[in-house]
Amino acid sequence: MSLVRKVRRTLVVVLALVLVTAVVLAGVVIGQGRRPLPQTSGTIELAGLDGKVEVLRDAQGVPHVYADTTGDLMRAQGYVQAQDRFFEMDLRRHITAGRLAELVGEPGVETDKVVRTMGWRRVAEAELPTLDPRTRQALSAYTAGVNAWIDEHGSTASMALEYTVLDLTLPEYQVEHWTSVDSLAWLKAMAWDLRGNYDGELTRALLQGRVSDAMIEDLYPAYPTREHAPILSGSDWRPSTQERPAFTTKGEGVPLRASQARTAMTETVAAIDAVPPLLGHGEGVGSNAWAVSAERSTTGKPLLANDPHLGVTQPGIWYQMGLHCREVSDACPFDVSGYTFAGVPGVVIGHNRDIAWGLTNLGPDVTDFYLKQITDDRYLRKGRLVPLETRVERIRVAGGKTQRITVRSTGHGPILSDVVPTVAEAGEEVEVEGRSTQSYAVSLAWTALEPGRTADAIFGLNTASNFDEFRAAAQDFAVPSQNLVYADTAGHIGYQAPGRVPIRQGVGDHPPGWLPAPGWDETYDWTGYVPFEDLPWTLDPKEGLVVTANQQVTASTTPFLTTEWDHGYRSQRIHDLLLSEERVSPDKMARVQLDTHHGLAPVLVDRLLEIDLDDDFTEDARDLLRDWDDSQPSGGGSHAAAAMYFNAVWQQLVRLTFDDDLPAELPASGESVYWTAIEQLLDKPRSGWWDDRTTPGVLEGRDEILRRALVDARLELTRELGKDPTTWRWDQLHRVTFRHQVLGGDDVPGPVRRLVNGGSHPVAGGTSTVNAMAWTAPQGFGVTNAPSMRMVVDLGDLDASRWVNQTGASGHPFSDHYDDQTQAWLAGETYRWPSTRRAVEESTEETLTLVPGSTRRQ
Repeated sequence: MSLVRKVRRTLVVVLALVLVTAVVLAGVVIGQGRRPLPQTSGTIELAGLDGKVEVLRDAQGVPHVYADTTGDLMRAQGYVQAQDRFFEMDLRRHITAGRLAELVGEPGVETDKVVRTMGWRRVAEAELPTLDPRTRQALSAYTAGVNAWIDEHGSTASMALEYTVLDLTLPEYQVEHWTSVDSLAWLKAMAWDLRGNYDGELTRALLQGRVSDAMIEDLYPAYPTREHAPILSGSDWRPSTQERPAFTTKGEGVPLRASQARTAMTETVAAIDAVPPLLGHGEGVGSNAWAVSAERSTTGKPLLANDPHLGVTQPGIWYQMGLHCREVSDACPFDVSGYTFAGVPGVVIGHNRDIAWGLTNLGPDVTDFYLKQITDDRYLRKGRLVPLETRVERIRVAGGKTQRITVRSTGHGPILSDVVPTVAEAGEEVEVEGRSTQSYAVSLAWTALEPGRTADAIFGLNTASNFDEFRAAAQDFAVPSQNLVYADTAGHIGYQAPGRVPIRQGVGDHPPGWLPAPGWDETYDWTGYVPFEDLPWTLDPKEGLVVTANQQVTASTTPFLTTEWDHGYRSQRIHDLLLSEERVSPDKMARVQLDTHHGLAPVLVDRLLEIDLDDDFTEDARDLLRDWDDSQPSGGGSHAAAAMYFNAVWQQLVRLTFDDDLPAELPASGESVYWTAIEQLLDKPRSGWWDDRTTPGVLEGRDEILRRALVDARLELTRELGKDPTTWRWDQLHRVTFRHQVLGGDDVPGPVRRLVNGGSHPVAGGTSTVNAMAWTAPQGFGVTNAPSMRMVVDLGDLDASRWVNQTGASGHPFSDHYDDQTQAWLAGETYRWPSTRRAVEESTEETLTLVPGSTRRQ
């Protein structure tokens, strides 16, 4: 036999072995992946039920649950959510308890340190006994349903594919039973990602002494009230305490220019960044929600739309569900459908048979940083040294050694700058009021670190039948503070700003929250919370619209909520589009959600076209802007090419204007506050922001920076997309990527990533547009936050309402419903949203019956 034939035969044998091995491995993966898929038809005995429960699922796998008692309904909700999303629930409770390292090993340690320092779970534990007894009973029933599912499955391999993969490197993990506190702790995670102005407060602190006070003011301009309408006009709502000043200022502030103080601030930034975004991060986390009155609607009844802008994950953040009492009564008051979180009972956003509601982030300033003067184990307070409160936390690490941290707390909350070990070494001795061995630290005061009753609010919204009951429920919505938009079948629309908002005074000449406060001076303490009756609200505003998109609530500064709103480009665009026609149809509501108009483009493009260019190469690209309609579409064409170039110019402009002056830890995001800043700086051609501090001895001005942005963007896109600008498309670089939170990273084998991730997709829209596919200047054009779902509720015919989720109902990668809504979401399409029993039955594909008994399948 010739050598060639021997080699060929050997290769054939090797190839055959490889193929057999691949087939076997594929069979194992498929077998393990399909093993956790839930039973969604037939009958299952569920311990603790009083009667029969039906679970009807539609073509997208969305469940509607029918029961005769609240206990049975909540028990079934817990069981069904565990069927579809238990690993996600387990991951969330590990994060919120500061026990992520027990699940994923060493990568979770830094997150655990910060969460344990804040004590999210400890707060949830204190919260549980303060809730309404009916809420506690519902939580208990929900918990029992989750635990019935856990007991039924036993081994982690039968629960989720993720456990099988993690078991390869971190074996012996055992799932614990669910608790009511696990559900409540997730509300703290919501509040963390949706809290107020901590980025701005820390950035301003670190800019002290680096740039002038006037430049800081230019970076954080006032909300443009005249150009962008607040949520409520002066005729919609007037404060009852107009004569009282919104806030007072006193004192000289804190020594933020001291190196020790700056070090503590920097370490606080690092500590905050250690917590992974669970709902999303940055100004791009927001939402759109609006309601149109019956008089402005083509249906003769109100319409309500909502699309919360949150982070992009696989599976998506929301879980669609219907909860229905077969006979609605005081004992069983639920007939509600909408979106909730896996792990949280009830429905967070949606409608019942009488009302609909949507949420957007109100974003009041509910966090304050306090600079502390520490001497050994004491801190300065009211002119004397008082002892720090301390506790020891032990962090167990899967595959590693248990770590021990000491958490230090003050009357202004936990010390966050302790979380990074280097801060203790960074504080050089300084002399303060004659005392030595003194260093600075930073503590966090945050409203969510006190027990609240947001869980009561969720159930109150679910069962409200009119605006008064809606407001009564909103009164318990402590954190995160949200804009609540309302509509009902009786023809009313309304708005309520809820939440726990602290009353305090400003630092120096600035409003509250502008800078960290001196923790040693009690005059900067919180003195209570804004009374609910003083928070803005309205019923049936004269304009026939309520539009919320994270903009300013009212032009009044009483009560003081914050200085750092989204700057209203998005909200004003929604407002203008809704008023562009005499009456608004449900289809029009859905089209508005997809609008991609760039609100800064009309101003900035004119200035860019005025800049003198001395090269045809850059001019070829700038010519794209001359006939641009300011849209940011997907696909090809001249507008898509212009959108790509404009956004690239914007990215370069943000970098060139701001980043040379800003702290490296907090670069300019390029979101709406920067739009307003640039819009105003265009009229200040010699502002210090235009000067590039990396070129000493050269004083740049506005036109030079605009010219550089045009040139640099042309060069960058040529490298990325080719020399001919007419072939560029915005969606070539502006893409949304669905990534699994645990198994989606580059450190996971490629086959697993491809299985659990949802891929990368081209999209339209952009930052601070209605179709808010946000991106940030430092990270590039990839989408960071996006509409997490879309819904339009027709109060004239609830079954004509429409909805779509970002990915799918299931968290199991081998399920048909893992990502079956993604393509519709990408295309801006929605699905029929049945809610009455007749409509739900017509859409039903599978029916599961849960009956009393031991938890087992049949």
